[in-house]
Amino acid sequence: MNRIVRKIAVLGSGIMGSRIACHLANAGYQVLLLDIIPRELSEEDKKKGLTEQSHIFRNKIVNASLESAIRSKPSPLFKNSLRKNITTGNYEDDLSKLGDQDWIIEAIVERLDIKQSLYEKVEKVRRKGSLITTNTSGIPIHLLIEGRSDDFRKHFCGTHFFNPPRYLRLLEIIPTKETSQEVTSFLVELGDKMLGKTTILCKDTPAFIANRIGVFSIMALLHTVKKMNLTVEEIDKLTGPALGRPKSATLRTSDVVGLDTMIHVANGLYKNCPQDAAKEFFILPDFVQKMADNNWLGDKTGQGFYKKIKDEKGKTQILALNLESFEYAPVQKVKFGTLENAKAVENIKARTKLLFEGKDKAGEFYRHMFLNLFDYVSKRIPEITDDIYKIDLAMKAGFGWELGPFEAWDAIGFDLVIDALQKNSVEVAPWILELKKNGIKSFYELKDGNRHFIDATSKSYNIIPGSSELIILSDLKQNKTLWKNSGCSIIDLGDGVINLEFHTKMNTIGGEILQGLHKAIDMASENFRGVVIGNEAANFSAGANLGLVFMFAVEQEWDEIDFAIRAFQKASMRIRYSPVPVVLASHGLTLGGGCEMSLHADKVRAAAETYTGLVEFGVGLIPGGGGSKEFTKRFSDSLEDGDIELNSLRNRFLTIAQAKVSTSAAEAFDLGIYRRGIDVVTMNKDRLIADAKSDVISLADAGYNEPVPSSSIRVLGKSALGMIYAGTNSMLAGHYISEHDQLISKKLGWVMCGGDLSAPSLVSEQYLLDLEREAFLSLCGEKKTLERIQSILTTGKPLRN
Repeated sequence: MNRIVRKIAVLGSGIMGSRIACHLANAGYQVLLLDIIPRELSEEDKKKGLTEQSHIFRNKIVNASLESAIRSKPSPLFKNSLRKNITTGNYEDDLSKLGDQDWIIEAIVERLDIKQSLYEKVEKVRRKGSLITTNTSGIPIHLLIEGRSDDFRKHFCGTHFFNPPRYLRLLEIIPTKETSQEVTSFLVELGDKMLGKTTILCKDTPAFIANRIGVFSIMALLHTVKKMNLTVEEIDKLTGPALGRPKSATLRTSDVVGLDTMIHVANGLYKNCPQDAAKEFFILPDFVQKMADNNWLGDKTGQGFYKKIKDEKGKTQILALNLESFEYAPVQKVKFGTLENAKAVENIKARTKLLFEGKDKAGEFYRHMFLNLFDYVSKRIPEITDDIYKIDLAMKAGFGWELGPFEAWDAIGFDLVIDALQKNSVEVAPWILELKKNGIKSFYELKDGNRHFIDATSKSYNIIPGSSELIILSDLKQNKTLWKNSGCSIIDLGDGVINLEFHTKMNTIGGEILQGLHKAIDMASENFRGVVIGNEAANFSAGANLGLVFMFAVEQEWDEIDFAIRAFQKASMRIRYSPVPVVLASHGLTLGGGCEMSLHADKVRAAAETYTGLVEFGVGLIPGGGGSKEFTKRFSDSLEDGDIELNSLRNRFLTIAQAKVSTSAAEAFDLGIYRRGIDVVTMNKDRLIADAKSDVISLADAGYNEPVPSSSIRVLGKSALGMIYAGTNSMLAGHYISEHDQLISKKLGWVMCGGDLSAPSLVSEQYLLDLEREAFLSLCGEKKTLERIQSILTTGKPLRN
């Protein structure tokens, strides 16, 4: 069936429903969000003259929920203007509109009777063949369709989003025995390509995959707390970034989500999993029950494992709960030798093995934690899934783990973990022992650049479904690296395309990366069709290496700084005027120099979650790698589209002067960083490198020609420079900016106006690059600039001086 989805209805505007609606709007769908009508008019409604028939009153609940979601931080929308994609209504007045919808998602209260009652009404108005799914996280999917028609049953399944839907990438698809295979396959593909999700096909078992494993992991930790006499601070230190888990770790995450939510799922699992040999872990520890009795549920009640207070000076202080005395005290720093050793190990697999083998209390904790986890997940095969890779993907996409359980097992050592389980008198899952007997040494292996997983039934390796469509650089490095230095690698992606991958700290750009850039374009010019600049780190690049700039400036090595600026500018121009197409694949933080590189690429293939901007102003500088020049050129280009000169210049000037950073790739178009009709967005970051490779091939196949350097960039000279100077004087007089801010603004204005020209003129790119370099170099000699750079390097925070 050639199914097309354009319109989607979401039933229920609570925390999940409203945010699911927002993410569907992000993906470009027209969304209808419905909820109930208020029971009665409030006194405030009556004062406004509303009646029970007033449209505002009848949609009061849904509108308030949606607006609350949009105001929340971080935002559920890529940009506020996407709000226009969402229409609101209520069940009584607007249910008939479901007949026009291609997909209906139910996200109402977790009660079987209420859901079934709503489905009865929905069935009377929905169009035959339209998709109908539920976001339930706790009710068996097959129970929901009792009494429904064959067509309803055929097109019904579970679609379990994780909160917040924009940022947590997991989407669990749970079909019933009656769900059409076409429906299941379609939703898996739509979730992946259109919504940017890691879509996992799940069995209809309690809590499905991610929550079953995730809540077990949390509950096992909570039981370990008392067993090992660990503090709140110690647990979060041990289960945060050091372990490859989110910064909020375990207990802080519980406070954010709500302890009651975790308790609800844990109680449900204890009740609904009578055959689970580890179900005792789902019984609440005494201290958790006491916290629930005290209504200490986390942020929603003002206190949980942590509590915020104001001290006598009005400064916010964070307190942690003492699980023995049940009193709060200031958070204490935590130190373990194993964690100190782990700081030096950047590779998560090597670090995981080090943690497991630790000799102190931390090492003991990790062994206890990992062995509990490994025992549990191995015994959930085939109950919750037949495939180990689904568990790993679910935990990474739903809980933010860097390594899934079976990947962590591999990292520690397949046989080593089995020996440790047996040493601790744990009955190892029979299929694991059979693997060992058959000489299997790992759950995963690489074949021809693709990851394969061990099948628990056949005991043979199979390729992970869909992985052949992706390009995973870490899987290609071993056999496809063509050249490398300490800062970057050039990897053969196949089909005549090579990739330049950064691997410095935070992917900051220095001489090694610039060398690699020239090398990649040289190689491609001779033997390949084009270049992708992309990597798999958390962020594309935090910008240029400020530490180097600071060192040279302190030592007053002005020639060295001048050389470094020229080198960066030359690299940017090499990207722009390459004889082969260059596509930059941006994601995460793409700041400063990383943004400047993207400004010069033939095309940017941006992940939806890209946060990009020219942020140099915050450290007392202007963009010096071609960014100031390029924004001036784009101002000039905009005049061909009829933009008003001074307004267009002002907007582009302020984007740099206010160090604006996009909150998404979509917003980067509004800031003028990405170009409409040229640069494009990929919703699923996993597909980013593969999509960028396809872009290179398309550009090459279209008959790519090296661009001609521009020598006719219009700059406005004194007239515009006067406007900028007057503006900065007013801002200074009003105490909105400092004298140093004014100086930087004037330097930027000088570049973007073309210097002190008496009249509007046409200039070359090199003319602007020279102005840019001179301005950047002069600012490096300012004491306050050095203070700002030092603040960023030492504290990670900008200094306003």
